[in-house]
Amino acid sequence: MKAKAKMPKPPRAFDEFSETFPSLRKAWDILGDAAKDGPLDDRTVRLVKLGVAIGAMREGAVHSSARKAIALGISAEELNQVVALASSIIGMPSSVAVWTWLRDSAAKK
Repeated sequence: MKAKAKMPKPPRAFDEFSETFPSLRKAWDILGDAAKDGPLDDRTVRLVKLGVAIGAMREGAVHSSARKAIALGISAEELNQVVALASSIIGMPSSVAVWTWLRDSAAKK
């Protein structure tokens, strides 16, 4: 059985939102647990989720995915490759924006 990486604490706003909307938080947790079913390992799941967040240009999701990826031991080079892979789809200005979001997350570790 593989050891679970300690995930970073969510931002205070997430905790406050969860306290205000406990039913939404419970539903979110159920959805997250259901999405874990399948053959992908934790690292692959995290990189896929990062790619989806990048493609959707969801800054908060990119920051969250980057924090969790770093906690799993995913390197800056691997995170940068995800940006490079997305760049032909999202374009140069969006790629630069996403890269700065990742850089911000890496600086906070």
